[in-house]
Amino acid sequence: MNILLGSALSSPKRLLVMQWLKDPASHFRPQQDGDLVSDGVCLLLIAEKLGVSPPTASAHLKILCEAGLLTSKRIGKWIFYRRDEPGIRAAKKALREML
Repeated sequence: MNILLGSALSSPKRLLVMQWLKDPASHFRPQQDGDLVSDGVCLLLIAEKLGVSPPTASAHLKILCEAGLLTSKRIGKWIFYRRDEPGIRAAKKALREML
């Protein structure tokens, strides 16, 4: 987990996503499918806000998921992302123990 977490937190874009997903309703426009808070934010909205292509955003989000910081949920043909608060707490604990 140490390497995954370090990699996940090494990108300013990934850190922005984590900040935005703390309060998705204030950072993202309403989406057609899925609730911003309970279902998560659609990949396309995250890519749009980051100013990157969907494949690039997907790569960033995959790293955050693998590090245990985000969860993903498929609704129809779309994938929605939200913070994994238990995973974030575990990551914080692991960081405190390492330092």
